[in-house]
Amino acid sequence: MTQGLHELLLGRAPDVAPRLLGSVFVCALPGGTVALRLTELEAYGGPHDSDLPDPGAHTYRGRTARNASMFEAPGRIYVYFTYGLHHAVNFVCRDEGTGGGILVRSGEVVLGQDVAARRRLANRSSEPPFVALARGPGNVAQALGLSREDDGAALVDLGRSDDPAALAEEAVLRTPEPSWTGLALRQEPVGDVVVTPRTGVSGEGGMDTYPWRFAIAGDPTVSPYRKAAVKRRRTR
Repeated sequence: MTQGLHELLLGRAPDVAPRLLGSVFVCALPGGTVALRLTELEAYGGPHDSDLPDPGAHTYRGRTARNASMFEAPGRIYVYFTYGLHHAVNFVCRDEGTGGGILVRSGEVVLGQDVAARRRLANRSSEPPFVALARGPGNVAQALGLSREDDGAALVDLGRSDDPAALAEEAVLRTPEPSWTGLALRQEPVGDVVVTPRTGVSGEGGMDTYPWRFAIAGDPTVSPYRKAAVKRRRTR
């Protein structure tokens, strides 16, 4: 039996993330609609006393006002502001109250290229190349137009298809609501997937024991892998 989106998202993030590669994430907002084919994702677990403790996750020290969406029922998005610079978006996983999510690191714009480019130009002097429109978590959120106001929004299950981009486009054409988010799943998982530790995560959560970054091999929209910089104590 084929799993629906919300049933799939009940699983542990490291198990679910590679199965979402190649799916299409749609964000319809008053400023325009953009859809991304997901090419790079990172999985994040739960609190220190959970069955999947993750020192690299926002959930590690438990539920807070900021991360509350990560503990909601699966099938929502968690949007946060990071480094005082940009937003990032996650898909919430696991049973309600458990805590877990999948960070969207990169994607290919398959719908709304003009809208994505206009948004990216808001803090640039020139339009980025097509393959870089949604490369990196901050660029993903900016291209999609997401902010903290969208935190907790429900994900619509758009179904499964061998052509999830076409499925997403059909959903956009038939949905009159001005604001919604949804996922169109691939019928079959992507075959060639690169697996590494998470990029830029400091401390234990960025070590090889957490190989929870998943990317489509050879895809030009994928961001480069970078280990977190080691902070060294200054000596006199």
